[in-house]
Amino acid sequence: MKRGKFILTMLALYPLTLIAKMMPAVMTRSGKGFKVKSGEARFGIHYKMKGVTLNTLDIKISGKDTENALAVFEQTGLTPKGGPPLHIHSNQDEWFYVIDGEYLFQVGEDTYPMKSGDTIFLPRKVPHAFIQLTETGKMIVSYLPAGKMEEFFAVTDKWISPPSKEEISKVFADHDMQVVGPVLKVENTQPFH
Repeated sequence: MKRGKFILTMLALYPLTLIAKMMPAVMTRSGKGFKVKSGEARFGIHYKMKGVTLNTLDIKISGKDTENALAVFEQTGLTPKGGPPLHIHSNQDEWFYVIDGEYLFQVGEDTYPMKSGDTIFLPRKVPHAFIQLTETGKMIVSYLPAGKMEEFFAVTDKWISPPSKEEISKVFADHDMQVVGPVLKVENTQPFH
């Protein structure tokens, strides 16, 4: 009988151990909404993407808010004829919504002209890049899951001199991305109308 009681007690405690393991994840979400005002960043940090572009990225929804399920940034484009190199996110999907300006995106072998109001989806494991065609621009960019993107932008913000191609590739790799080609080039491209 003692053995039977022991087994029943252990079986009864098993759900409690599962709940205890899940509590840290459940407790990280406050269950409260929040607002981030126009022109502000979630934690007050305006990341400057030095070296890859001169763009500014403001966290609007952090991976810390979503248990790393989602990160949303507002990107102010300050790099005409510039953008990131062709790269792959092995674990993240991305989507962009163009608020202002015009861009050209490459996703796999396809290219897409983008203007205000356009949305584009970039699936994980597919090479992609974009180039800003206008003097300035603004986009919302989301990463699903959030991954290490906040940390990536924090690193590029700290560069004080232009990084080499090797340094850029290393920082991409350190944050679960792979550079697979150069920055897009567009010769004599006029903005779309």
